[in-house]
Amino acid sequence: MRLLSRPLQTAGSEREVTVAQSAAPRASRPPLRVRFRRDRTLLFLCLPGVLYFVLFCYIPLAGNIVAFQDYAPFLGFSGSPWTGMTNFVQLMQQADFWSAVVNTLEIAAIQLVLYFPAPIALALLLNSLVSERVKKSIQTVVYLPHFLSWVVVVAMFQQVLGGAGTLTGFLENHGLQTGNIMADPSLFKLLITSQSIWKDTGWGTIIFLASIASVPTDLYESAAMDGAGPWRRIWHVTLPGIRPVIIMLLIMRLGDVLTVGFEQIILQRDAVGADASEVIDTYVYYHGVINGDWGMSTAAGLMKGIIGFALILSANKLAHRFGESGIYR
Repeated sequence: MRLLSRPLQTAGSEREVTVAQSAAPRASRPPLRVRFRRDRTLLFLCLPGVLYFVLFCYIPLAGNIVAFQDYAPFLGFSGSPWTGMTNFVQLMQQADFWSAVVNTLEIAAIQLVLYFPAPIALALLLNSLVSERVKKSIQTVVYLPHFLSWVVVVAMFQQVLGGAGTLTGFLENHGLQTGNIMADPSLFKLLITSQSIWKDTGWGTIIFLASIASVPTDLYESAAMDGAGPWRRIWHVTLPGIRPVIIMLLIMRLGDVLTVGFEQIILQRDAVGADASEVIDTYVYYHGVINGDWGMSTAAGLMKGIIGFALILSANKLAHRFGESGIYR
């Protein structure tokens, strides 16, 4: 009994020493002035990024008071009369707004199902290539569309799928009538999703390739020794290894789910009509900037931001319930 009790006492004492050691740095933390002098180079390097977010993300939030005013640009914030929740009540009574909400949710659902898994699948495919030269060459090619503007991307799709496009002409020469795919309202939501996949899937693989590279190689070797094939190694080793990154990016995507591509949609809105292409962002633009209804359009944008914030909190809480860290604790 004495011999058995010593390791327990030793383990307990070691645990106490570990706790004391972990608490010691917290007690001897240097003051803020010393830490600022020590890390001033890194802080100055971060300063441009901080200023960008302050100037273009946080200060513009003050403009949300327009949602509670009958705003007129020549009167300004202080001179415009307050209307309380009138803009929100009128917004709820607008059929165009609810049509934009429905289109936004439909496009967001399609992109969440088809677009979000595309970079994961491409990263797994690239990771399976043996030749590093071939892998780097493919990576370079699939990264390039990300740097093209939406004006160029839409023009390229128009040249291929438009009424006088290459694919349309080829099919018509072989007796197949396809029509103008770019102007078909029933295909618009799938069309813009395919454009997003073509443009940004390669760029989205960067994070997933980095997370795949961090998976320990001995796990693959152990799985191979147990008889697991390539697909089973992907399912039981790779995907669990990158699951925290997938969940984190999914949470961030849910927070931005109502932003489905303003520039991409507005370039094609006239071709398919507002009934099929009007989303919350274009609704805010046309009713606010074009028609001058600043209060109601700001109320629509504010509601969009509140919904996105609520989705982030809900998704992060759900990730905690499943044992994941999410984006914050």
